[in-house]
Amino acid sequence: MHPNHAVRFNLAAAAHAAMIEHGFEPDFPAETGAQLAGIQAQPALSAGDGLADLRGLLWSSIDNDTSKDLDQIEWAEQLPDGRIRVLIGVADVDARVREGTVIDGHAQRETTSVYTGVKVFPMLPEELSEGVTSLNENEDRAALVVEYVVDAAGAVTDGKAYRALVRNQAQLAYSSVGAWLENKGPAPAKVSANAGLAGQLKLQDAAAQRLLGCRFQHGALDLETIETRPVMLAEEAVEIARLEKNRATSLIEEFMVAANGVVARLLETAGVASIRRVVRTPRRWERIVELAARLGAALPAEPDSKALNDFLLAQKRKDPDHFADLSLAVVKLMGPGEYVLVRPNESSPGHFGLAVEDYTHSTAPNRRFPDLVTQRLVKAWLARTPQPYSENLLQAIAVRCTEMEDAARKVEREMQKRIAAVVLAKHIGQSYQAIVTGVNRYGRFVRTLAPHVEGMLVEGGKGLDVGDRVTVKLVSTNPDRGFIDFAA
Repeated sequence: MHPNHAVRFNLAAAAHAAMIEHGFEPDFPAETGAQLAGIQAQPALSAGDGLADLRGLLWSSIDNDTSKDLDQIEWAEQLPDGRIRVLIGVADVDARVREGTVIDGHAQRETTSVYTGVKVFPMLPEELSEGVTSLNENEDRAALVVEYVVDAAGAVTDGKAYRALVRNQAQLAYSSVGAWLENKGPAPAKVSANAGLAGQLKLQDAAAQRLLGCRFQHGALDLETIETRPVMLAEEAVEIARLEKNRATSLIEEFMVAANGVVARLLETAGVASIRRVVRTPRRWERIVELAARLGAALPAEPDSKALNDFLLAQKRKDPDHFADLSLAVVKLMGPGEYVLVRPNESSPGHFGLAVEDYTHSTAPNRRFPDLVTQRLVKAWLARTPQPYSENLLQAIAVRCTEMEDAARKVEREMQKRIAAVVLAKHIGQSYQAIVTGVNRYGRFVRTLAPHVEGMLVEGGKGLDVGDRVTVKLVSTNPDRGFIDFAA
């Protein structure tokens, strides 16, 4: 590739091909259009349909700047005794997407929306996930509300779920809300214009910090994996931006972890079989112990999430530049999460990384099929009607969801590499500061610090080892294969 010449590579077409290669069917069935027309013609649900009318609450949503499929909204209330009541409104997707329909069948086959950076391949048609089943601003929507109370120590009690009519009064973004909560930026326009909303978000943040502190006390892992997104201009990727976590992302993460725990326990108490999201106790714990030992720390012989997190926090303070690489190594050694069937009165493996025993996925039914299944289980329990899924079918769904989530990660990883190769193609010959991230029989691999991209050292670098800092020069890129080559 020649310097300063943009590469003409069809990233959207590559993403579509990658979806098919990894087992997805990204195009909706022919019958989808007719079914969509029927769904869109349905009258909206109202309070008269047995839904609690909660439209008067100051609900808001916080998501990525570009998100259009809004799955949840939040509201909090300060109680006289110092506790904080939290309500999570989750889009009632099941009210529009009925089990056994063509659209539902497609969702069950795909199991997840896939975000490739240049194109979203939605699990549900955009007319639903970004339209009538999305909790869009200033629109009345049906929701399944998950309610709980957070005490001063961060413990969650008084969990319940019920159907309601809600109205998102402010669609907000992580970046601006997070900067404001951390006193690093001004209040977003919608927040500065509404004192009540500002108070709401401050109260929600206080509840989230309690929840986070409680989970850390129980051994939740403070991991930092670096995520990036392409900056698009006229449908071309022109830059790679790093996605930064902040107080707003933490707020939503903590609220969702707590809500998912509430739902899991409600189904367990009700004697209903469900699909849980688990990360098992690491089978390769001995390798994590060895990794810590090389860094001068001693971990116990048996898996201990609290001890592991203490080590991670110490390393983050000691060597922040390499913490993302350490986090990635620990994540790989822990192994991927999976979906499993949990029968009534049967213990769940729990989620090692989150330090929670009861955890399901229930808060993103527009973009994850397990969440839609869980929503149907909860609604059937609330209505005292027969459960819609047999245990055998739940087991099959859990296996399929795990399989396709793994496939989605592969698609997204491949596209990240291709996008980086396209963006960097016009910078051949430029030098970057980098860190060596891997050494194997194929060669040495590096991660540049800005932008955050990974590539291979094809020239020089003899004697370099993992963790070494090095100045590298970009030699070539291959978008089709996702290759980026550097020289030291």
